[in-house]
Amino acid sequence: MAAFSTSSSRPYHIVIFGASGFTGQFVVEEVARTASEGPKGNLKWAVAGRNRTKLEKVVEQAAGALSKPELKSEVDILIADVGDPDSLAAMCKQAVIVLSCVGPYRFFGEPVVKSCVENGTHCIDISGEPQFLESMQLNYHDQAAEKGVYIVGSCGFDSIPADIGVIYTRDQFKGTLTSIESFLTASAGPEGGCIHDGTWQSAIYGLADSNKLRSLRKKFGHKPLPVVGTKIKRRGTLFYSNELQQYAIPFMGSDPSVVKRTQRYLNEELNESPVQYGAYVGVGGISNIFKLVFAGLMFFFLVKFSFGRNLLMKFPEFFSFGFFSKEGPTRKQMEGASFRFIFLGEGYTEGSDPSEGKPNGKIRTLVKGPEAGYVATPIAMVQAALTMLNESDSLPKTGGVYTPGATFAKTTIVDRLNKHGIHLVKHLFICLLEHRDSCCHLKLPYGVAVFHL
Repeated sequence: MAAFSTSSSRPYHIVIFGASGFTGQFVVEEVARTASEGPKGNLKWAVAGRNRTKLEKVVEQAAGALSKPELKSEVDILIADVGDPDSLAAMCKQAVIVLSCVGPYRFFGEPVVKSCVENGTHCIDISGEPQFLESMQLNYHDQAAEKGVYIVGSCGFDSIPADIGVIYTRDQFKGTLTSIESFLTASAGPEGGCIHDGTWQSAIYGLADSNKLRSLRKKFGHKPLPVVGTKIKRRGTLFYSNELQQYAIPFMGSDPSVVKRTQRYLNEELNESPVQYGAYVGVGGISNIFKLVFAGLMFFFLVKFSFGRNLLMKFPEFFSFGFFSKEGPTRKQMEGASFRFIFLGEGYTEGSDPSEGKPNGKIRTLVKGPEAGYVATPIAMVQAALTMLNESDSLPKTGGVYTPGATFAKTTIVDRLNKHGIHLVKHLFICLLEHRDSCCHLKLPYGVAVFHL
């Protein structure tokens, strides 16, 4: 297995590659903020990228934001470029873990993964691009396993809250959990909010290449995951969600595919019962629906053509009604924003047979946190890295290309996230009783017992 400790030839626990990018700058601040949580209370780290001047500016900015002037002299700067394999190799050889912040990953992510695998360096990214994530698994899993290298994708808001949230909900259920639906809402503060257009670009190319993703998945030759208990019912394209008290649509991001890959790993490698998953996101009221329909139609039409993609990338604010921008959100906007996931699970309580009858237990959990893209994402990414460094014995037995859930299912990452503002909370467990004297002794109507947790 590749080492999880530093050495004279590998002096850094973490190197942040792409540190001067929009997201990378906030990852730098989060690493600086949590350096005392490194191995033996001492995290050795550096930043890397193409432009030394920009990297120096990012470190200086972090020093000012955190009132840590010592960062300017303590943090080393490495020069590396995805277009220069030798520079990538030199960077990777000095790091235990590379935090890859170079999106869109379909263009810039693979050289980093390749170099990490070749040079015995673990890698964590924050990609929300299923085609990239799954192609890395297809092309590099066996090599990474041979080298004992862990390549862990989607360790930001895409998709740690969803993937770890599903595992957390399963672990809190008293019995066999068979299905979960998640409902996401995001709130802006009084200053409003937006998302940097790097995410917009990833969405454009992802939808344009959707046919390639389908053909990629066929290459795995996977058998369908077994369905335990009642098959989950998929909701419509647009529906009113009683859970959110607003209209909702299926979540178009990477969460469903990441969760499914985790469940496949847990089932096929650890022989655990797979959980079915449906993901939805709230879109608000009627006025938002009109905006969504208009923007969606324009997006789906333009993304099919080269000139259309160029228009979408040139004018993100216009085509997204201000939801995406080239400047990204301000710090004031980030301070006022938050997200909230509701997880609703069904299953069979202890002693019940999942092959007989309908599910007789329900659970509700909540994952909530600060602004998703540039506050929660750095928190999740850095805690993933610190978990790997401090709990390497709890990772999968062999290296490989993994999801967050597969990597961290047996670790204390939930406690780490809770400590840093991404809260996973168990709300209640409901047992649908078959007999009056079953399951509990609460004074409730016959047939239902509620456990507030």
